[in-house]
Amino acid sequence: MAGTSDYSQVCAQLRLSPRHWLVTGVAGFIGSHLLETLLELGQTVRGLDNFSTGHRHNLAQVRERVGEQAWRRFTLIEGDIRDVQACARACAGVDLVLHQAALGSVPRSLSEPQLYHDVNLGGFLCMMDAVRTAGVGRFVYASSSAIYGNHPGLPKVEQAIGEPLSPYALSKHANELYAQLYGRCYGTEAVGLRYFNVFGPRQDPLGAYAAVIPRWLAAMLAGEPVRINGDGSTSRDFCYVANAVQANLLAATSVQPQAVNEVFNVAVNGRTSLLQLHAAMQELLLEEWPRMRLPAPLHGDFRAGDVRHSQADIGRATRLLGYAPTHDLRQGLRQTVAWYAAQEHGSRV
Repeated sequence: MAGTSDYSQVCAQLRLSPRHWLVTGVAGFIGSHLLETLLELGQTVRGLDNFSTGHRHNLAQVRERVGEQAWRRFTLIEGDIRDVQACARACAGVDLVLHQAALGSVPRSLSEPQLYHDVNLGGFLCMMDAVRTAGVGRFVYASSSAIYGNHPGLPKVEQAIGEPLSPYALSKHANELYAQLYGRCYGTEAVGLRYFNVFGPRQDPLGAYAAVIPRWLAAMLAGEPVRINGDGSTSRDFCYVANAVQANLLAATSVQPQAVNEVFNVAVNGRTSLLQLHAAMQELLLEEWPRMRLPAPLHGDFRAGDVRHSQADIGRATRLLGYAPTHDLRQGLRQTVAWYAAQEHGSRV
């Protein structure tokens, strides 16, 4: 996929006129990539994280990649988004907030609904109020494709959502409603980004609730069979993390009035079944290591709360934000496979 002139212009402008940013969930998968990009662009960044799902080694990797001079423009507040005082400290004096801190995982939310309400909804409200009080210029927040729930339409368009199928989905829908309410009542500028299955380097492959791509890669690199939920026909619009970073920066800096207090799909307008994903991952691994042993996958039950098929219409983000994905699934997978292989086995498998 070709790059986008809109994004290139935004990056060039940020280099000329640096801003002060807050990234919540900065030690997480997407948060650490946002941090890395912002520091490379010469920005000053404050991070907020309680390390419940984020990792210090993600920050260490960013530090190694950007170098010590850039790293001096980063400060970390170790705190919880449910802590009013921590949110206030984090928002003081910043121009823009990229809010990534949340609990993911549909299955875990079905097991711990109260926790998801407290963190994803209560924590979101704490952040929004801190943004309002501090007079932050814009609040960009991570929403989710889970919001589409049981709506059957494909591709998914922002205006048509169904009933939520999990506490996680409900919490993200409530986030959007709160953001819109704060815009109407207080004039807060917020932009929601509905992520569709974001993947890439530094995504955690461990634990019962790990996302499919890192979990499968870990199994394949260990010579173990992957587990496919259902018959493998379930489909997703897999989105490489660089595309999500682009969307955040475009949303934070957009001067289009129609983009403010709106939500946008962040994906590539693709649709890949789990069986197709498994085949693509196998092919990439075997290209690099032809003698690798890759057992046949195992099939289990469909997961409760999962949307069966997902594909995003990204036309709205293209028109109003200038969003143009730079990586399709295969390009993103190639970089992701290389990164995980290097982490697990050095340069050889």
